Amino acid sequence: MEFLTVDSIESAREKLISYAGGWLCAKKILPLEKALGKILAEDIFAKGDIPAFRRSSVDGYAVLAENTAAAGESIPVFLNLVGQVEMGKAAGFSISSGECAEVPTGGMLPDGATAVVMVEYSEAFGSGIALYKSAAYGENVVQAGEDAKCGTLLLKRGKLILPQDIGALAAAGINNVPVFAPPRLTIISTGDELVHPSLNPMPGQVRDINTYALMALAEKIGFEAVSSAIAPDEPEALENAVRGAMDISDIVVVSGGSSKGKKDMTKDVLDKLSAPGVFTHGLAVKPGKPTILGFDENSKTILAGLPGHPVSAMIIFELIFNWLFREITGAAGQMKIPARLSSNVASSPGKLTCQPCSLLLNGSGYIAEPTFGKSGLITTLTKADGFFMIGRGTEGITEG
Repeated sequence: MEFLTVDSIESAREKLISYAGGWLCAKKILPLEKALGKILAEDIFAKGDIPAFRRSSVDGYAVLAENTAAAGESIPVFLNLVGQVEMGKAAGFSISSGECAEVPTGGMLPDGATAVVMVEYSEAFGSGIALYKSAAYGENVVQAGEDAKCGTLLLKRGKLILPQDIGALAAAGINNVPVFAPPRLTIISTGDELVHPSLNPMPGQVRDINTYALMALAEKIGFEAVSSAIAPDEPEALENAVRGAMDISDIVVVSGGSSKGKKDMTKDVLDKLSAPGVFTHGLAVKPGKPTILGFDENSKTILAGLPGHPVSAMIIFELIFNWLFREITGAAGQMKIPARLSSNVASSPGKLTCQPCSLLLNGSGYIAEPTFGKSGLITTLTKADGFFMIGRGTEGITEG
């Protein structure tokens, strides 16, 4: 039997970024209304003050703040009403001491005004207005540039664009948004034993888990899952499936058939279809040792063979392809939460060990409770909130 010559996770990542870093996740321009959920490809700066003019945050009367100092519920201040600001138009006039102007919410303040008294605290009185409440300097006023000054960094490259970011981009007048194009991904699950989840498996058959779990994981990260297929354990069938996927994908992932068993021909197929071909066959990671990584320069396609066991496949996808996406785009990584271990956990000698765990809140901190299970059991991950890693040179981590 031929044994795998394993790479460290760091070495495999270094090789992968050398092949993919220059072209994967190319920048593209999307209209503002299509940018939600994408990763921003450039820093966005305010091209002018936001807002561009002083405006009222309430319906009321623009005043000089010092004119209202004596106003109260029983003794109002009387000011002459000298104008009315129309919404969406420049004020076009100014006020001076003893005067006020009616202004709507969002309306531009006339020159000279330093505060706004809400309409609830006013009453018409002849040709003027009685005000029953004082206003401090700047009260109910949004200053020019208060939201963002011209030149301010609004959103950073690598930001996942959220609904509030769409609003900020609109405020800045950014109608065409530079984003990273999501990598196009195809998942091919291999095995004569696999059947569609809608079918009742016959003895010896199992429902296909990895196609759906990996596609969901990929889309959660930010990939575009363009295709999927089940291929039998036949080199020709797998070769045809991979070749077709290479025409439409940036990344082709074959799940299963990556170790050195009798029917595990993924490495040979990927090597045959690509140049320079497979550069990693085996990772010093548990679970996930029989991982394959390759590259085809002609079609610009990353090729991968992941273990058939669901837990292994999902963890390796996180460690390799989530990392690659973040490295290229600058997108935020996984949330890291400090926790104390509930029991001793041993590692696998010479391997980076990834241990799924659940988090339990204990007072002001978290307890990490390992969720043990064989890598072929998908429910192991349904009980986990995440995983922690034990380094290659460490025998394990002790309780606490």
